[in-house]
Amino acid sequence: MKNIKLTTAVLSISMLFASVSCNRYLDVNEDPNNIGIDKVTPNELLPVGITSTYAKQSQTLNRFASVAMNSTAGNSLVYGAPFIDDYKPNVSNTFYNDVWDSIFRGIANFQQIIVFNDPTKKYTQHKAMAMIMKANYVQILTDLYGDMPYSEAWKGQDNLTPKYDKGEDIYKASIADLESAIVLLNSNSGDTPTGDIVFKGDKTKWKAFANTLKLRYLLRMSNVTGAMATYRDQKLASLSGATFIDQDVLENPGYSAANDAQQNPFTNFFVKTSSGNNAANFSINVASEHEAIILNGNIEGDSRPVYQKFNGIVDGRRARMFNLSGGKVQGIRQGNLPGQPGVPTSVSRFSYGITIGTGTPTTTAELTSMASAKSGCIMTRAESKFLQAEAALKYPGIFSNANANFTAGITASFNYFGVTDATLLTNYLTAIAARPGLGWTGTDVNKLEAIMTQKWIALTGVNPEQSFFDYTKTGFPVTPLATVSSNPKPNRLIYPLSEYIGNASNVPGISNSDVFSKNQYTPFWARN
Repeated sequence: MKNIKLTTAVLSISMLFASVSCNRYLDVNEDPNNIGIDKVTPNELLPVGITSTYAKQSQTLNRFASVAMNSTAGNSLVYGAPFIDDYKPNVSNTFYNDVWDSIFRGIANFQQIIVFNDPTKKYTQHKAMAMIMKANYVQILTDLYGDMPYSEAWKGQDNLTPKYDKGEDIYKASIADLESAIVLLNSNSGDTPTGDIVFKGDKTKWKAFANTLKLRYLLRMSNVTGAMATYRDQKLASLSGATFIDQDVLENPGYSAANDAQQNPFTNFFVKTSSGNNAANFSINVASEHEAIILNGNIEGDSRPVYQKFNGIVDGRRARMFNLSGGKVQGIRQGNLPGQPGVPTSVSRFSYGITIGTGTPTTTAELTSMASAKSGCIMTRAESKFLQAEAALKYPGIFSNANANFTAGITASFNYFGVTDATLLTNYLTAIAARPGLGWTGTDVNKLEAIMTQKWIALTGVNPEQSFFDYTKTGFPVTPLATVSSNPKPNRLIYPLSEYIGNASNVPGISNSDVFSKNQYTPFWARN
């Protein structure tokens, strides 16, 4: 359990962000030894929690989900046989264990705000925002791992070995937090947080984001039965007429190319360092053949069934998502080596729509500057619209406008990736209209497949973990395994080694086989 280090972690990170001025939250020139705990308030802790959790979401969680969902591949032209553990997959207690460790520590900052002694209610809004952000990242962890410490977690020295709570109870508690956060925001109590690096204190947007997260929680439970299904339906009804977020949810404490520590963490991990050199993962993460075939419209006529619905439909986003080589996206077939099928002589990497968003740099220096300063994306407007489309498709008695939200999700994705030619969007929407599983046509199952497929494209390189969860729940989008795979896609990850060392009396003993089968260790919403 990381609780042993939580207090230290909260303080040490907080010191880097101790200034109230947003553009100095990443000022690493502050002396971490000269600021006392009495000076660390919710206003300082809020951006700490937001940036530290986003950092891990944008880096190794992004890489895990991108490979698992066959959006990217390891560059076997340079690295020989990369990502073997991902391709098999070999899931162990060291497999992406930093995702749990780092996000769990980051959530501690939100918890510190929530329990902060505030008799004058000065920090009411801070607490509400912390509840919302905590719910966002708790869902990611419990969706990846199932049961986890929750009710007794984040108490530092008061409880170094917290019990594991059931995923069902964590979901209920998180939804209750989202509802309580809205009540707190509606109270209009407390100061407006100057440390709000997401919505700059706009309570209306925070409430809409909370509603959208609540919808995500409830839709994840689409397949549950019994008491949880009754609970889900009651809570879905409470969202009738609710306002959902209608913009990208972005965080930015003042990212820049001043030094590596002040860059957007995605940029420093996948794109460029502050000096303009290639980042550590620049060469190893490239487009997969699977993604390339789809974005290119299967122009070479691959006969595998998964690609037939894409025939002749060139995706107008492709040049913004991956750089083109020879006029198309070039991708590597996961698991294959040079000389084998699906390994071209040149490959495509993340392009400006993913590394920058909007705009096109003309020099390496400009690329470094723009990518370094890019805001981190916690949730896209596209995801919000696809969630609303799914809700209306599955629960038409409560929600409406499924087709309109579906189209709005695609439109939002084109905008996010910086596609400026409106005809590319128009042509794409026209082309997919009659394609079951890609456009809004056919049976409800076809339409669900279309939602998940379009969401997968939209979240490529941004928040791909949400598509991993969608696949676990629905089996869509259809995603080929690597050629060297010996296991199916995992339903969950194994708890990290830190848990088996620090919380051995409570952590469930998950075997490798448990990861790939439906059992009591599978996240509760994926057992049916």
